[in-house]
Amino acid sequence: MTKPTKTVAQLGARARALLFALVVTAGILNLVDRQIISVLKPIIATDLGWSDDDYGTLAAWFQGGAAFAFLFTGWIVDKLGVKWANPIGVAAWSIAAMAHGWARSMTEFVMIRVSLGATEAMGTPTGIKTIASVLPKNWRSSGFGATNAANSIGAILAPLAIPGVALLVGWRGTFVAAGALGLVWAAVWLIATRRVTFSPPSPVETDAAPPTDYGPILRNRQTWAVAGAKILSDATWWLLLFWLPDFFHRQYGLTGVALGVPLAIAYGGAAVGSLLGGGISTRLLSLGYSINAVRKGILLVAALCVLPIPLVLYAGNYAVTIGLMALTLAAHQAFSTNLFALIADVVPQDKLGRVTAFGSFSGNVGGMVIAKVAGLVLTAGLGYLSLFVFASVSYLLAVGWIQLLLPVLRPVEHR
Repeated sequence: MTKPTKTVAQLGARARALLFALVVTAGILNLVDRQIISVLKPIIATDLGWSDDDYGTLAAWFQGGAAFAFLFTGWIVDKLGVKWANPIGVAAWSIAAMAHGWARSMTEFVMIRVSLGATEAMGTPTGIKTIASVLPKNWRSSGFGATNAANSIGAILAPLAIPGVALLVGWRGTFVAAGALGLVWAAVWLIATRRVTFSPPSPVETDAAPPTDYGPILRNRQTWAVAGAKILSDATWWLLLFWLPDFFHRQYGLTGVALGVPLAIAYGGAAVGSLLGGGISTRLLSLGYSINAVRKGILLVAALCVLPIPLVLYAGNYAVTIGLMALTLAAHQAFSTNLFALIADVVPQDKLGRVTAFGSFSGNVGGMVIAKVAGLVLTAGLGYLSLFVFASVSYLLAVGWIQLLLPVLRPVEHR
């Protein structure tokens, strides 16, 4: 006799925890897949003869693929529902990651990086929508914080594990191995949710609006507040995600396995920032503080913590440099955690995937621009100063933009 299906609301705490853990693991796989190329950049660049501008071009194409895809993935997630969006998204980007193992020319790498960026764009709207479905309202901040912390753990594991794997199977085999883990994850998700029903996906429109259906959300101030904040804050995140290994290589001559320690410590800071940003939010909300005060207060504190980042160029001390980078990444993740929670606070459930995806599209546009600009600036021999000066003020500009468009945050109920 087969067991009856259950809705998410009927699941026990253990079953909800399993689904949440799978979402967290998917985020780790997402980040590891995209980080392989940056951690192994010195090896791959030597093997294939890449310049800094070539690498910047690949990073920009990755961001461009993700940005374009985000115009559609939010709609896809809202239509499919999280039960199917999760395994389809993870399997798709895992196959794209594996394809790197057979790429030879720059053209092939560009095509594959675009494919990886486009398929990984399923991750953010799917993760946000799944957490909003699985966790109670008061726990969403902690859920987003834990997810961001897990992503940071992925960033920690990447520089520690990837060089070792590359020593065993080569840089090409590393891409294949990482992609294979994603296919295993998709199978586990399907098994875990075989008797679970989520909120039904919205009916597919045939003769109505175009598939993206962005008209209604583009008329909302909430959408543009999120989009502007994501452009500014994500530009700094992507700058560090793609170029931090190169910075430590230039500044201290580190390469290969030696890069693992500083990168792991820096991204350890990101994990701490995620947990603090989510945990403090949850605590303050439980004490009765308003969403407006909590979200904006933490966003402002995080923005102020990024201001010292240009000092890494003048610290002259390895430990101080790592500490400042860890502080910056911690601040970003605290900022990002509360920005995602803000989306869930002020956007109705039926638009949550699309608004999240449009915000991520905007963030990837910022990342695409900064990736290419960084490649050109470094190729011209101008160093990191101008890039880090921009990074230092980007979050304060984002906070100002949110305050301009949303002077008061008004939460909506998710049903």
